[in-house]
Amino acid sequence: MNELMSFWGQWLRPSAGLPTVQWALLLAVASTCGYLVYRHTGLPKVVGYSIVGMVAGLLGFSGAQWPLQGIGLFIMELAISIVLFDAGGRIPWRWFRHNPMVLVQSIAESALTYFAVFWTMLWLNVPREAAGPIALVAMAASPAVVSRVVADTRAAGPVTDRAMVLATLSTLYALTFGGAHAEMLSRPGSGFFEVVPPVLVMFGVSIVVGALLSGLIRIALRYMSPASENTSILVLSLIAASTAIAAHLGGSAPLAALIGGMLIKQLHPRPWALPRQFGTASSVLTMLMFVLVSTVAAQADWNLAIAGTVLTLIVVRLVAKALGVGIGNIGTGASWRQAVWVGATMMPMSSIALLIASQFMAASAATGEVISSIALPTILLMEVFGAVIATVALYRAGETHKPWAELPAAKSGDDPRES
Repeated sequence: MNELMSFWGQWLRPSAGLPTVQWALLLAVASTCGYLVYRHTGLPKVVGYSIVGMVAGLLGFSGAQWPLQGIGLFIMELAISIVLFDAGGRIPWRWFRHNPMVLVQSIAESALTYFAVFWTMLWLNVPREAAGPIALVAMAASPAVVSRVVADTRAAGPVTDRAMVLATLSTLYALTFGGAHAEMLSRPGSGFFEVVPPVLVMFGVSIVVGALLSGLIRIALRYMSPASENTSILVLSLIAASTAIAAHLGGSAPLAALIGGMLIKQLHPRPWALPRQFGTASSVLTMLMFVLVSTVAAQADWNLAIAGTVLTLIVVRLVAKALGVGIGNIGTGASWRQAVWVGATMMPMSSIALLIASQFMAASAATGEVISSIALPTILLMEVFGAVIATVALYRAGETHKPWAELPAAKSGDDPRES
């Protein structure tokens, strides 16, 4: 045997390593599970992806580090940037001019969620320095989960549109204030004027990178067809480059991508959406993002003491978002019934919340441990059950078919609702 191994040793070459094989197999299982969940229950595929990641995390899968760092952090930021660029490009600014109460509704919902969670954490004896960051994490809905639910259920209507816009805006607020708060947390004892410059640098870099991203894409669209495969590759490459540059220069890559998407919506005069080829190319990254989130979140320290705090946070967050949407619903043109379902659709939490929590963990290890012990289980539960709640809410709003209905058999053997 030794002679045989010695013979083959000269032909062996180092490969990508065992972690690459593990992640490849994990994604293969997640893809299969996501398809089966969608095929047999009608629930969005993200539920299957999250379940696989959760099981892997609970079993001690070592391929994901906390806090996020290195290639795992870049992949997470890139996947989030793609989602937020798409989401930002779908925000109809004319809507705000004709119906400014929608913007008021967004601010009311986010503010009420923040203060309700903050005061609840203080009531539960969570340290004040951790209560604020946890409230910021809870503020962010998940455009990534909402968009996957909408795509898989083929939902369409006023509730769907408003939920997507409000989820994107809550992400904008959470990224902005979360980055500022993380900077303050990393400089304990510093005065206000000592913290302001780094915060302004983060905002400035994010805005400049987002503006450059939108400008380059705007120039490309003058000469290239939006439906071209080459345009898809160009846009994906520019987003990847902006993600790396923004993070390297001290900005926020997701915030830059969101700003870039919002600007391209205004700069490009013709209606434009990401080409189908772009969605296909980014689907692997999106799946990897959901699996990574649930894998990392499942590795939190689960115990009964934390469970009560987490469940309380989830309930308070649900009530706060519903009340916030309801309070801001006056004058928006939507019915109260629609407002209830919009609030429920905004329940999912996922990658944005995890990224913000990771920033706090990197800023202060001691405070970050307290934040992570509450935020990670909450994110895991609301990635799975939040997607289910959003699916049921869109069905109850009458904007999609019954998600758990028995699916008719297709002659080709494929899911008839697959796009």
